[in-house]
Amino acid sequence: MRISTTSCLCPFLVCLCFIQRCYGASHHVPAKVPSKNQTKLANGETEVHHRPKRGWIWNQFFVLEEHMGPDPQYVGKLHSNSDKGDGSVRYILDGEGAGTIFIIDEVTGDIRATKSLDRERKTHYVLHAQALDRHTEEALEPKSEFIIKVQDINDNAPKFPDGPFVATVPEMSEVGTSVLQVTATDADDPTYGNSARIVYSILQGQPYFSVDPKTGIIRTALANMDREAREHYTVVIQAKDMAGQVGGLSGSTTINITLTDINDNPPTFPQKNYQLYVPESAQVGKPVGKIKANDEDLGINADIKYSIINSEGANMFSISTDREMREGIISLKKPLNYERKKTYTLHIEGMNTHVDPRFSYLGSFKDTATLKITVGDVDEAPVFSIDHYIMDVYENSPSGTEVGAVTARDPDSRNSPVRYFLDSKEEGVRYFRIDESSGVIRTTQPLDREDMPWHNITVMASEVDNPSLLSHVPVTVQVLDVNDNPPEIATDEEVIVCESSRPGQVIRTVTAVDKDDFANGQRFSFALPNQIPVNPNFTLKDNEDSTANIIARRRRFNHLTQELYELPIVVWDGGEPSLSGTSTLTLRVCPCQRHGRIRMCQGEAFLSSAGLSTGALIAILLCIVILLAIVVLFITLRRSKKEPLIISEEDIRENVVTYDDEGGGEEDTEAFDIIALRNPAAAEELKFRRDVRPEARQHCGPSRSRRSPSVELDEVDVHDFIRQRLVEADMDTSVPPYDSLQTYAYEGQGSLTGSISPLDSPGTQSEQDYNYLDDWGPQFQKLAELYGEADSDVTT
Repeated sequence: MRISTTSCLCPFLVCLCFIQRCYGASHHVPAKVPSKNQTKLANGETEVHHRPKRGWIWNQFFVLEEHMGPDPQYVGKLHSNSDKGDGSVRYILDGEGAGTIFIIDEVTGDIRATKSLDRERKTHYVLHAQALDRHTEEALEPKSEFIIKVQDINDNAPKFPDGPFVATVPEMSEVGTSVLQVTATDADDPTYGNSARIVYSILQGQPYFSVDPKTGIIRTALANMDREAREHYTVVIQAKDMAGQVGGLSGSTTINITLTDINDNPPTFPQKNYQLYVPESAQVGKPVGKIKANDEDLGINADIKYSIINSEGANMFSISTDREMREGIISLKKPLNYERKKTYTLHIEGMNTHVDPRFSYLGSFKDTATLKITVGDVDEAPVFSIDHYIMDVYENSPSGTEVGAVTARDPDSRNSPVRYFLDSKEEGVRYFRIDESSGVIRTTQPLDREDMPWHNITVMASEVDNPSLLSHVPVTVQVLDVNDNPPEIATDEEVIVCESSRPGQVIRTVTAVDKDDFANGQRFSFALPNQIPVNPNFTLKDNEDSTANIIARRRRFNHLTQELYELPIVVWDGGEPSLSGTSTLTLRVCPCQRHGRIRMCQGEAFLSSAGLSTGALIAILLCIVILLAIVVLFITLRRSKKEPLIISEEDIRENVVTYDDEGGGEEDTEAFDIIALRNPAAAEELKFRRDVRPEARQHCGPSRSRRSPSVELDEVDVHDFIRQRLVEADMDTSVPPYDSLQTYAYEGQGSLTGSISPLDSPGTQSEQDYNYLDDWGPQFQKLAELYGEADSDVTT
């Protein structure tokens, strides 16, 4: 029995041979050692105990990866205690890689690897070995499983799977500030040797940055790194296995580090003094200039707020900040006047809005500059003395009355003369005119306050030397009131006087109106005219509060005796001079009924007193109209004649045709087959549908036969004919879906010579020769022509 020094018990005894190459171990030759079923004697011999024992003993096999030798790599040896060395035992191998990667010598049991193995692809292989009798192919030992492990060598360099890297760190950071941690991976076996033990080092980026050799954390190594001096850095980190020893493999990666900005720089103006020219015609609120301070920082750290810190500049100018351009925009707050002040001095301050307190030791983050503004002289339009003129004039003043005057002057130092005129686009030029030299405004016609109490006009002024420069000023003219309108009674309605009025009873309280101003028209006095006799029916009482009462002087008014009365009333106003007017009121006498405080005439209240509303009356009238309509409709239906449901043109019964002109004989019955009704035999012969208009039949041939009715009646039985027609009518699907009357008639046998009626003829047209009518004289000439035309039509 063969066993290696690292053997273990298995189902069968086996000898294991293997090779150790990685660490300089020598080739171990399997040595015989006593197993548990053997006893070693003193003379060196062994005594075998005959009892069932496991026949295979081996350790795991090891094979080095990446073997590059010319011969297959020896892995180990299998041996069974049944093998006597005579070649009767055959060893076989199956499992992972058997026959392709691993081969076995069937006689000796030596196992070899034919290919170079990679542990990173597969770490071990599971195989099965068995010993067979070469002659009988019977299994000498049960099949047993063993493992061949691929032993690692340092054949993989460390790698950075996520590189290259990008990182940022604030500028001015302290030494040791963490920037980024990088991690490298090694595909070698981390449990075997130092093949996967990695050490980090920095190849590029010193002295600004450092790296921890074990963790790979990159830190700042230099203090006060300024972004404004240098912003970007490139750092190269190396990872080396074998714990950094000589012969280890290495890999590297690049880290691009950017210093981020902090507010460590105050704003500064490029220069301390600036000058700006602004014309005095500059508009208020519009920008007149700009100024800018520089800040080396970025983003919000470079935001600057500008302000004017001296009162002289702040009173006339304002400054705002353009956040995008970081400029200060200077605007005008008040109008400039070159003649009053020619220069202004502005002290402008620029200050950061976001200050980092860590850098307060650097000083205040602001700067100041001085801006001198020079006002430029320009030719200006005339300036009015005030911005808005208010004038007044009495109404009815004569044309040319002075209303007022406006004054404008040239603000420039030349003091040019000014010319005045009115805006022709306004309606006020109809009532006013202005003196172009003095600016005096006068009326052009008398004004009426009651028509238009206020007038708005615009006066324009321009320099005589430069008419293009215009200035405008609004002028409002108030028309003052004079007492020129007499007062009037305030109502035009009729005054109702009830028949039951008593003497002293107040009929109506009246008031007055006046078109004049409130100051002249607030008090009114009332009286009856003195020129007319005393009114026996009514009197008037002035209440001395601008109202008056109409009072009845007698009782028992009667509208049948006199319905209307007229009462003239004189009204005086309180103006200077006082004006009066006379108004005549109409009083109507009515028999009144009292409804609360409201009075109305009985004639107008008839419907209300009867208790019938307008809607009720309309409903009653509507019912009456509906009843009348129903009666008329009933009478109409009673008198109407019932018409047949259908009238067929093909109804073969006798029809009565009415003509308004003189009849033409047989021509009137061409549209109807009368023969079919009189002659059953002819009807049978001319059998056709009743729902189609019959066509005229033409008898062709040189001769026409005439048959006697007596002969026809002998041939046809009338009762059979009618019975046949009844069956046909019942079976006919073209007839209307209601009962119909079918009439059949014929002339009975009464003469042996037959009937002389043309209706008995079997033909549809008469076959008699009417030429003999020509011999009857001029009295029958017209009849001969008619029958001659009929014969010619039939022949044709």
